[in-house]
Amino acid sequence: MGFSQSLSGLAAASTDLSVISNNISNSETVGFKSSSTQFADVYADAEVGLGTSVAGVVQSFESGSLTTTDNTLDLAVSGDGFFVFNDGTTTTYSRNGQLTLSADGYLQNASGANLVGVNGVIQISSAGMPASATTELDATLNLDSSSDVITADFDQTDSTTYDYSTSATVYDSLGNSHTMTLYFAKSDENTWDVYTAVDGNLLTNDDGTAQTQSVAFDSSGLLTSGGTATYTYDPDNGAADMSIDLDLTGTTQFGNDFELSSSSQDGYTSGSLTGFTIDDSGNVVASYSNDETQIVDQIVLATFNNEQGLKAVGDNSWVATSESGVALLGTPGTGQLGTIASGVTEDSNVDLTTELVNLIIAQRNFQANAQAVSTQSDVLQEAVNLGN
Repeated sequence: MGFSQSLSGLAAASTDLSVISNNISNSETVGFKSSSTQFADVYADAEVGLGTSVAGVVQSFESGSLTTTDNTLDLAVSGDGFFVFNDGTTTTYSRNGQLTLSADGYLQNASGANLVGVNGVIQISSAGMPASATTELDATLNLDSSSDVITADFDQTDSTTYDYSTSATVYDSLGNSHTMTLYFAKSDENTWDVYTAVDGNLLTNDDGTAQTQSVAFDSSGLLTSGGTATYTYDPDNGAADMSIDLDLTGTTQFGNDFELSSSSQDGYTSGSLTGFTIDDSGNVVASYSNDETQIVDQIVLATFNNEQGLKAVGDNSWVATSESGVALLGTPGTGQLGTIASGVTEDSNVDLTTELVNLIIAQRNFQANAQAVSTQSDVLQEAVNLGN
């Protein structure tokens, strides 16, 4: 009798029901990937088939839809790639980017594994940002070409000895702020002298004369020479001597009013950590109370030559196997890798409507095989009765 065929059908249908049930139970699991059952017939050189077997359970790594959570520690990959986690012994890969910040500053998943970045496990230090001394001051101005030539000796306390002044805040190595003032005095046609003072102290040469930067323009009002100079200053407060490169590139001399178009410098005072964000390139950007930001690390993503070869280990994670090949690591947005979305999670890719239809089909399949067993049992009983 063909009990074996029906029993194999029951076993295969039972596996299929388990797979479908698992899909349904994880329909709300962030980053979950649905599975499907593949069947194969069994012959073994027999004239009549010996039933069926489960050839494999295959996962679908199709991306799920993205849902906004407004929690900056919720991350999702928009496109291809897996987050990389390490718990100190095992490296796992996941599409679930629901993270928490540990007391030590590590970005962790629910299993306590740490998110991996370009520099290894990502850690956001609570230490403040140290001060940085100003080394460059860039300014772009327009100097009024109609100004009269000044013949009087420069005196920073006498506004008749210069035409225009502008100030910028600069910082020493201890983070103390200082006011750097530039004075512009027209010395000849298309030529200006620039004098510099820090905290009201005029910068002078070794012989006590004022340091002078001569700036020249052509007949079209464009800067031709003297646009850069280096100034040194001793803040006399325990900080290192300041050395500032002044760059006036882009400064013009037109027949318009004096105007400061732009001014920037690269120094800042110290600051404490106020928070962090993660951009679409996976950069972990820390913010500080001094209004400065700093890239702490960059998230890495992994792809595989054969995603189907990954081994599921639970907690929305997989590990690499010889069938999947080694992880191919890269930064978000490069090559085939997707970008990072912050404040977003990736939903399960389970389609409940499809799974419920599959559930009905699997149930019918199980019932039909059970009926086949019952029918063959009845036939066998009839055969036994014939002998009585």
